[in-house]
Amino acid sequence: MGKMEVGISFLPRFAKDFVSALPQKAAERAYIVGLAGELGAGKTTFVQEVAKALGVATPVTSPTFIIASRYPIQKKPFTSLVHMDAYRLGKGESFDWHAYANDPQNLVLIEWPERMPDFPPDSPVFSFTVIDETTRDIKTHG
Repeated sequence: MGKMEVGISFLPRFAKDFVSALPQKAAERAYIVGLAGELGAGKTTFVQEVAKALGVATPVTSPTFIIASRYPIQKKPFTSLVHMDAYRLGKGESFDWHAYANDPQNLVLIEWPERMPDFPPDSPVFSFTVIDETTRDIKTHG
């Protein structure tokens, strides 16, 4: 488990480092990463920076009401970035996300992974904690 304090201005570099460390070969399923933390901790901002580092030109917004958004990317072995927000799922809703999870060409970033049914326990989770207005503590589990 790693831990680091990241200034908001350093988040683009953190996202680029994340992208450069992505697997180079496809696995049996999607590469799934959970993004945990309170509202306003920087989860969506991190996804926006990852999308930018992957060359996504479309504006990336939180898919709170639609649950999932898919963006085409060209970062072998991935062809899609899937941004999911499970915040609403804690209110008795369910969401069949297995088509996303089972496709090895998907890079799946899930906000509020603790609310996702069947979130893979072996998937990494980044936990974002607000330190102050411009600094976040990011812990990596898994």
